[in-house]
Amino acid sequence: AADGAGEDDGDANAKGSDRRAAERFNTALYRVCVSVAAACAFGVFTFFLKGQQAGLAYFAAYLVEQSLSVDNLFVFLMLFAYFKVPMAHQGRVLTWGIVGAVLMRGFMIAVGVAAVENFRWMILVFAAVLIYSSVKMLQEEEEEEDLSQNYIIRMSKKVIGHVSDRYDGDKFFTDQNGERVATPLLLCLISIELSDFVFAVDSIPAVLGVSHDPFIVYTSNIFAIIALRSLYTLVARAVSELPYLKHAVALVLLFIGVKMILEFGGFEVGTGTSLFVVFVLLVGGVVLSMISRWQEKQRKKDAGGRRKSRTEDVDALV
Repeated sequence: AADGAGEDDGDANAKGSDRRAAERFNTALYRVCVSVAAACAFGVFTFFLKGQQAGLAYFAAYLVEQSLSVDNLFVFLMLFAYFKVPMAHQGRVLTWGIVGAVLMRGFMIAVGVAAVENFRWMILVFAAVLIYSSVKMLQEEEEEEDLSQNYIIRMSKKVIGHVSDRYDGDKFFTDQNGERVATPLLLCLISIELSDFVFAVDSIPAVLGVSHDPFIVYTSNIFAIIALRSLYTLVARAVSELPYLKHAVALVLLFIGVKMILEFGGFEVGTGTSLFVVFVLLVGGVVLSMISRWQEKQRKKDAGGRRKSRTEDVDALV
């Protein structure tokens, strides 16, 4: 009877955990929809405020930034797993990480726009960065990375200094042996901020390849970043469902890099054309991923059917 009661408690806990996970997912999905709707509404506002070209440029820039942020989220997943950050505290790290990203992107965008406007040859430098990043993403193979040797984490440890060996709720600092020291939660936050800086090296040139207007560049970045916190919950659940999205993002970077070189040479690529190409590449990556997943499920189903058939044949012979 005791064993039965224990099993019932285990089932109840599992069901409760599944229900909470489903609620978190639904809440995140709702917030992502709201943030995307807000971004689209702002795009319509930009149409009326600055004209059709500016409106199209905003949507193209937003699509580019939102697609690039997915790669950022993969790094968040790895860092949270490496530092074993409890799910209850991940939201606090993401919130502060986004605040830091907004401030840092503002500074980097201002520098990037000034560089392009005052030194036209910087367009070629940014184009080279994008093409290199694209080729690197296409050549990367999925493998487990030893994060203990990752330069971002090693740099974070040097920045913080002494770190406690335990979490203290959602605090970034705690008292240990009468000394105030950082918790692993702060180390994780610093690692996320540094990784965002690394990603911004691709992100800022990419959006500058769409528009040099600081208003469009910054607002598209901000709306893409705002969605990150809720988007993380969705990506954490569906990270393996879209294997070709990363390839699509790489092709987007390649396209923008080539576009910048062409425009440096005097050949203008229309904003509407850029928006269309970016949209088709990203949708294509999602559709190919869904087809690939469906084919994989069909193969497993067929393999299961053949095994069942062979088992039935053996039973019949016996």
